[in-house]
Amino acid sequence: MKLLEDRILKDGNVLGEDILKVDSFLTHQVDFELMQAIGQVLSHVYREAGITKVVTIEASGIAPAVYTAQVLNVPMIFAKKHKNITMTEGILSADVYSFTKQVTSTVSIASHFLSADDKVLIVDDFLANGQAAKGLLEIIGQAGACVAGIGIVIEKSFQDGRQLLEEAGVSVTSLARIKEFKDGQIVFAEADA
Repeated sequence: MKLLEDRILKDGNVLGEDILKVDSFLTHQVDFELMQAIGQVLSHVYREAGITKVVTIEASGIAPAVYTAQVLNVPMIFAKKHKNITMTEGILSADVYSFTKQVTSTVSIASHFLSADDKVLIVDDFLANGQAAKGLLEIIGQAGACVAGIGIVIEKSFQDGRQLLEEAGVSVTSLARIKEFKDGQIVFAEADA
């Protein structure tokens, strides 16, 4: 997605050898016009898949997921990283390690939001090691629902997340694929959409 790649080049900051900071439009401040465009592209890719729910993990996946769900005209569900007192029964959960935060969180979705009748599109902001998506696959599997695919805003193709997910039999669509960070510069691989 050229619009996204251009924005990454303009406003993204490479930190070290494997971290991309995109807080000015995705992970802290949200550019709603860009998120609308992302939602349009992801919904177009999966328009014939019979999606009934879009699922993400809080917090940075929420914006692209909600715009995708809006175009598909289906509910968006986000897995909570912290169980609150209102989540008292029927909880689907999985442990997810965050490379960026270097912590493991138990993420949860109330079971009454997912069923075996659902066909789910997972949407997330980044794909690196694949742990967030793997945790969501586990939760969706606990509900007996089917995963139609995973839509990713930015993929770090030099890490093994895509391989992990494809080996699990899940289709991955990334809108911007980063091949490498070379001398502080971003080198893109060919995107999926």
